[in-house]
Amino acid sequence: MPDRYSIVIVDDHSIFRSGLRADLDGSIEVLGEAADVDSAVAMIADLAPQVVLLDVHLPGGAGGGGAEVIRRSGAVRESTRFLALSVSDSAEDVVGVIRAGARGYITKTSSGAEVSRAIAAVAAGDAVFSPRLAGFVLDAFGAVAGEQAETNEELDRLSARELEVMRLIARGYAYKEVAAELYISVKTVESHVSAVLRKLQFSSRHELTAWALARKLL
Repeated sequence: MPDRYSIVIVDDHSIFRSGLRADLDGSIEVLGEAADVDSAVAMIADLAPQVVLLDVHLPGGAGGGGAEVIRRSGAVRESTRFLALSVSDSAEDVVGVIRAGARGYITKTSSGAEVSRAIAAVAAGDAVFSPRLAGFVLDAFGAVAGEQAETNEELDRLSARELEVMRLIARGYAYKEVAAELYISVKTVESHVSAVLRKLQFSSRHELTAWALARKLL
């Protein structure tokens, strides 16, 4: 892991942003802060942080809050990962931002050290949840024992190389990062991703990530 992690904090309460910034450890570099959907999207596009700490409920945009920020930013900054940090612990909020493409969800009761560790984990491609929230995600995406046979059947459709690409893409790697990791060209990565999405019948990498996360394939 790198020694430092660049982030943007997105929350509409300035006092909370200031307090969080002060509580994060020395490995975290805060590139900027945003208080609403539109300014967050613009800042992410401009600063390209490794991780965005994102509240779920935000003013501005089309009213989609944190999930809207993820959807609008994903096409611009493919390598940026999103970690929801919210006072809400409702299943609807958790599942909503995960479906949009967030890599984790922790509550504002977390300490500065816990948030710092979560940032490092998400930057490395891992998924992070406050303990009681993980169950919401697993329930929402149907990660039950009875689905294991179906999952195996779906995975059998993929070649060994497609499986490697699938796992890296689902973990949030950009195409260039996958190419470097597997020593193949970006064009080959694109071809494999298209094949994976077609065989698993997904329309986006966010759907793929949610599916892989729920089945503990990451």
